[in-house]
Amino acid sequence: MILADGRNILMELREVVEEWVRRFNRCDAVAVAELYREDALHLPARQHCVEGRSAIQKMFERDFAAAGMTCVPAVIYEIGASVVLEWRDPSGRRGCGAFAVRDSRIAFAYWDETCILSDTKSST
Repeated sequence: MILADGRNILMELREVVEEWVRRFNRCDAVAVAELYREDALHLPARQHCVEGRSAIQKMFERDFAAAGMTCVPAVIYEIGASVVLEWRDPSGRRGCGAFAVRDSRIAFAYWDETCILSDTKSST
């Protein structure tokens, strides 16, 4: 991971995801995308897979412009070379993200918030 001051550091798997959450909560698409490998894949639930860091950045730019969300980690599980993040936001949305991390960068991410639908239906 290259820091803004040019230093190169390696982050542990969990640290990468914790940093992803911080950058995501700032709605900083450029900073979030910097955490991904050039050849990364990001798969949002019910959408097409997004391939490559620049396409992932554009996806986050669109998403941040369309809707605000705060990712509040409920639990972070580290499993081998992967990290699973259970999250919620203050509006009641919940979900889970799975991240495969290699060399302090995200190689693959899956983001699911499908439980929103069941939560909405059950509250009406």
